[in-house]
Amino acid sequence: MMKLFQDKTIVLGVTGSIAAYKAATLASRLHQLGAQTYVAMTDAAEHFIAPLTFETLTHHPVLRDVLALGANSEIEHVALAQRADMVLIAPATANTIAKLAHGFANDVLAAICLDTRAPILLAPAMETGMWENAATQENLEKLKQRGVMVIEPQAGHLASGASGKGRMAEPSEILDAVRHVFARNGSLAGKRVVVTAGGTREAIDPVRVISNHSSGKMGYALAEEALARGATVALITSVDDLPVPYGANIARVVSTRDLRETVLREMRGADILIMAAAPADFRPLSPAEQKIKKEAAEDLTLTLVRNPDILGEVAQVRATDSANAPRVVIGFAAETNDLVENARGKLERKNLDMIVANPVPQTFGSDIVKATLLLKNHYEVDLEPMSKEDLAAIILNQAEHLLK
Repeated sequence: MMKLFQDKTIVLGVTGSIAAYKAATLASRLHQLGAQTYVAMTDAAEHFIAPLTFETLTHHPVLRDVLALGANSEIEHVALAQRADMVLIAPATANTIAKLAHGFANDVLAAICLDTRAPILLAPAMETGMWENAATQENLEKLKQRGVMVIEPQAGHLASGASGKGRMAEPSEILDAVRHVFARNGSLAGKRVVVTAGGTREAIDPVRVISNHSSGKMGYALAEEALARGATVALITSVDDLPVPYGANIARVVSTRDLRETVLREMRGADILIMAAAPADFRPLSPAEQKIKKEAAEDLTLTLVRNPDILGEVAQVRATDSANAPRVVIGFAAETNDLVENARGKLERKNLDMIVANPVPQTFGSDIVKATLLLKNHYEVDLEPMSKEDLAAIILNQAEHLLK
C-alpha cells in the first residue's frame, strides 16, 4: 500500500468537530506512508486541536489564512490546490459541507476545494439530527453529483452524549478509501480478482465443529494488495474477526460446500482466482441435531465423508467451459512433509497456473510466512520468510505476469 501514497500531495482538511483529534492519527499515518501531507484548518477546528500538532506530524506549516502568501509571493491555497493529488476533509462538518455545496470560498479549505481539480473525499462528523436533516442530505447529494466522494459516518456514542449516526469513520477506514481512489489507475484496473480466505467449519453437532488453524490473514492480504492495484475484488471468507478490506465485495461462507457453491458462482468471468482458503477435506456424515453430551458415552466415533474437491471442479470448468472460467488460477498447499513434491503434484492434478507451498505449522496464524512458489513451467523459487503483505505483493506480481 505504501507505494500508492509515496510522494502524493494530500491536503487534509480539518474542521470544527470533536472528531478533529482523529485527524492527527490520519496526518501521522499519511506521513508514514510517504505522502506529502498539508493540513488546512478552519477557525473552528483550532478550538479542538492546535495547528502545532499537525505541523509536528507532517513537517509542513498548517494553512489557516485564505489570503496568505507563500514562497515567491505565490498564493498558498492556489498553489496547493493545483499541486494536490487529493483533498481529504476529515472531519467534515455540516457547515463545511454546506459551503462546498454552494461554492463558498470564505476560508482557506473552502477556497482550496473550489479551485482544485483533484479528487475530494469527505468524512462527515456531526449530530444525528444534523446528518439526517434534509438540507445536509441535499448538499451531500449535490456534491456526489459533482464527483465528491463521501465516507458514511458510523452509528455510536456522540459528543452530546446521545447515540446515533454521525461519528466520523475510523482513520483506518478513511485510509482504505484514499487507497481505493489512488488505485483506480493501477496495474490491475479493469480486472476482476476472486480471493478465498480462512478455514471452513463442518458441524459435528450444534456446538462443535471440525476445522483447522487457518487465520485468513493471507487471503485478506491478497485482497488488500489486489485492491491497491485497482482490481475489482470478491473476497470469499469464513473469517469474521479481521477488518473488511475497503472496496471488496464480501461473501461469507461457513462450510466447504458453502465455499464450493460461492467459488463456482463468483469465478465466472474472473481474471484471477486465488484459493488461499483452507477448506476442510472431510465432514461428519450425519451431524447430530442436539448437542452430544459427554456423559452419554465413554468414546465417540465419527463417520467422516469427503468434501467436494473445489479446485478439481474449477479445473474441470476450465477444461470444458473456458468462457466462464478464470484466466489464471493460483492455489495453496500447506504440507507437513515433502513440501515441494506434494505441492508440485497438486499443481499438476488441479491444472493450476501457480501454487504457493507453505510448511506447516509455521504458516497458520502467523504474520510471517515461509513460501515456495511453483509454476507450470517448472519454475520454482524458494522465498525467505516475510510478512503476508509482502508475499501477497509477490503473488500478485506473478499473477499479472501470468495474465499477459
